[in-house]
Amino acid sequence: MPIRQMKESSEQLLVIKNNQLDIPTTPRKNRGRRRGSRAGSKSTGANGHQIPNGSLVDDTVMDFPSSTKSLRFPTRPGLGQAGTKCIVKANHFFAELPDKDLIHYDVSITPEVVAKSVNRRIMAELVRLYRESYLGMRLPAYDGRKSLYTAGELPFSSREFNIKLVDEDDGTNGPKREREYKVVIKFVAKVNLYHLSQFLVGKCADAPQEALQVLDIVLRELSSKRYSLVGRSFFSPDFKNPHRLGDGLESWCGFYQSIRPTQMGLSLNIDMSSAAFIEPLPVIDFVGQLLGKDVLSRPFSDSDHVKIKKALRGVKVEVTHRGNVRRKYRITGLTSQPTRELMFPVDDHSMKSVVEYFQEMYEFTIQYTHLPCLHVGNQKKANYLPMEACKILSGQRYTKRLNEKQITALLRITCQRPKDRESDILQTVHHNAYDRDPYAKEFGIKISEKLASVEARILPAPWLKYHDTGKEKDCLPHVGQWNMINKKMINGSTVTRWACINFSRSVQESLARGFCNELAQMCHISGMEFNPEPVIPVYAARPDQVEKALKHVYHASGTKLKGKELELLLAILPDNNGSLYGDIKRICETDLGLISQCCLTKHVFKISKQYLANVSLKINVKMGGRNTVLMDAISWRIPLVSDIPTIIFGADVTHPENGEDSSPSIAAVVASQDWPEITKYAGLVCAQAHRQELIQDLYKTWHDPVRGTVSGGMIRDLLISFRRATGQKPLRIIFYRDGVSEGQFYQVLLYELDAIRKACASLEPNYQPPVTFVVVQKRHHTRLFANNHKDRSSMDKSGNILPGTVVDTKICHPTEFDFYLCSHAGIQGTSRPAHYHVLWDENNFTADGLQSLTNNLCYTYARCTRSVSVVPPAYYAHLAAFRARFYVEPETQDNCSSNGCLRTTCGAGEAAVRPLPALKENVKRVMFYC
Repeated sequence: MPIRQMKESSEQLLVIKNNQLDIPTTPRKNRGRRRGSRAGSKSTGANGHQIPNGSLVDDTVMDFPSSTKSLRFPTRPGLGQAGTKCIVKANHFFAELPDKDLIHYDVSITPEVVAKSVNRRIMAELVRLYRESYLGMRLPAYDGRKSLYTAGELPFSSREFNIKLVDEDDGTNGPKREREYKVVIKFVAKVNLYHLSQFLVGKCADAPQEALQVLDIVLRELSSKRYSLVGRSFFSPDFKNPHRLGDGLESWCGFYQSIRPTQMGLSLNIDMSSAAFIEPLPVIDFVGQLLGKDVLSRPFSDSDHVKIKKALRGVKVEVTHRGNVRRKYRITGLTSQPTRELMFPVDDHSMKSVVEYFQEMYEFTIQYTHLPCLHVGNQKKANYLPMEACKILSGQRYTKRLNEKQITALLRITCQRPKDRESDILQTVHHNAYDRDPYAKEFGIKISEKLASVEARILPAPWLKYHDTGKEKDCLPHVGQWNMINKKMINGSTVTRWACINFSRSVQESLARGFCNELAQMCHISGMEFNPEPVIPVYAARPDQVEKALKHVYHASGTKLKGKELELLLAILPDNNGSLYGDIKRICETDLGLISQCCLTKHVFKISKQYLANVSLKINVKMGGRNTVLMDAISWRIPLVSDIPTIIFGADVTHPENGEDSSPSIAAVVASQDWPEITKYAGLVCAQAHRQELIQDLYKTWHDPVRGTVSGGMIRDLLISFRRATGQKPLRIIFYRDGVSEGQFYQVLLYELDAIRKACASLEPNYQPPVTFVVVQKRHHTRLFANNHKDRSSMDKSGNILPGTVVDTKICHPTEFDFYLCSHAGIQGTSRPAHYHVLWDENNFTADGLQSLTNNLCYTYARCTRSVSVVPPAYYAHLAAFRARFYVEPETQDNCSSNGCLRTTCGAGEAAVRPLPALKENVKRVMFYC
């Protein structure tokens, strides 16, 4: 068995014995294979050394460590050189390391407080009272929970303080409630800044998270006191005037801030943010916005009651019926009765109505007595407040799902041209005045006010091959885009049996028929063989009878075709179709096994050649064709792809919306099926535990009464599918993993690389193709700007940097293999580059090799003639996981197979996750193209 040396002798290996983990102490290193030795021989391991015969399932030494302490991500294999060099600006601001000792203290507050805001008030009062005495003039930074940091030691190692907090003035003249807290501050340790400085210059492999956390807390302290904090962003209505989003919501502008270790040292990443907040309206106006003004003259319906109760639960309000008295409450619910029917006991013998009470006590006449009252405070005490006597407090973040109208409004507000976004970022840095920040001064942190100037390269677009019968046999995209004029698909598919179903009342049969004819003609022009006549005439149906209509068309077509199956279903949908689209996809893909193409009414009325061309591209790949391929692929010139059979995976997990506490997470994995062209993909999806990020069904085993232990899982199934499609087994694996945050890198790599290894070993003894594991991130806040906004040659039409711009210097990780790639042309707003971080690399990619491969793949996305912002396998996995949301329904039966959507296995104490319905075979390769 091959042994590889690790960087540290204490590192360990993972050994699998009968699917149990044993941990020997043999050291080894993530070096990958030797390039001179290919994995073609069954007796050759991933590193080119000989492996003893035997089953890898029973006794396999894996090529990675078993603990995060021993795991080392690959170091950068040098800087990329390919492409045209240029300078870009990044929203990173250089930060000097402090030269002071940073000290960590533990904070214990009794009685325990849940709210960070209250903790901060307690500590602010403590600092106000004792800074000049017991704190020795230190100005500490506090994380709102258990940690306090100072620049230099305090005069004590442990001390107890008693702090009194007085309730805020609510306008009443009575005595204010006073609460007393015991605060104990204890010395923990000195924070090691030397470790951080060594890490920044590449002499230390582990990022000192505590030191980074301290600096982050220090630089956020002042903003935490000034603004509303949401995650890592700060918001205020004073930055820009709030914009109404509708239904009682408004958008607030703010900024994101995070300290990051980079090649240029410490960097402060600043970006603009927007978020939805509840508009500070009188509650009666808020209700009017949600239900319409007529609600003021009619009683609540049951659905009104549910909608308002859901919208207002947990919202803080202040009373407005008592003059200067502004008591604050939190809404806990609504009364089931209207206000005029509400009574409460005055004493043991008499009752009083809420209407009478407010009139007598406050001389306040309740006008809308037909509406329910708000429950506030403790529901057991039956505290009732009329809606018209309350106003919503400002600064409450809206965390529930936005509707489409609100999302559109928010996107319109946040969509900034690059020049404007850059200007706002600089203005924010100037406004924050870090040079005058008392906490930054106290800790000796200095922040530059200039955007980082970064060396970048613009990678060339790849040549694309089209069919030789077209006027243009090949194409070189210009600024990230091209078109289908004079070109034919390189592999046009054949559609002979199709039908159309029309769910739109406003589309007449003749119009639908004409649209179908135009689409069929466009498919033919683009290189497909497309029968101009449908199997049956266009069928008109009502959206509320979708299942009945689909099955009618399916069976009617089957009868006409005498047993042959329908190949394609076109569906015309109303522009606002609610759940109709999802219902069609679910029924077609999990029940009927039908490939469908949906078109909106607006496109049927206004037929555009560009729209028809795009739809024809989608239909072609759904039907098994290929639109274009990379010229380098068919001429066998892609490094570390063309030399041996290579499979490229994409994987993603999507989680349910906030507030959906019982919905499962959906995992999706896709894999290329057409080496050496790498344009066609097949995919699988599965449901797993709520908010579980690790993909559970990459590899699995279960006991079958007849066959014994059976292996399965998405990786295994897709490897088999590749072998069937190409006639060869993959000898190299490239795995693009989307949706992983930095804090999850180690556990995702350990778990999912293990699953890949096991899946390979289960197929054939000694089968361990080398793996490159790359995380793809889009949810980051790094933005790249042209160096000169007046130089049109350095930008695309939207003012963004040019597609193909890659950065692997200055703002990237000090030592690890990562890069930012803006592979697409901007349309509107500021382009967000994708961040690629290599977590494992046994294929020994060079920087140019992986950057060029990733950029070139972005030109092979099948649904449009543009390069896309994320490498297509990761993009397809995201779309597949999103599509599978439509498959989640209450009546899903508890069955699945290893060939479809796989059963989720649960550990002890975990709730079982109902599996998704099995996908039909012909759908697995197209669901993410739809």
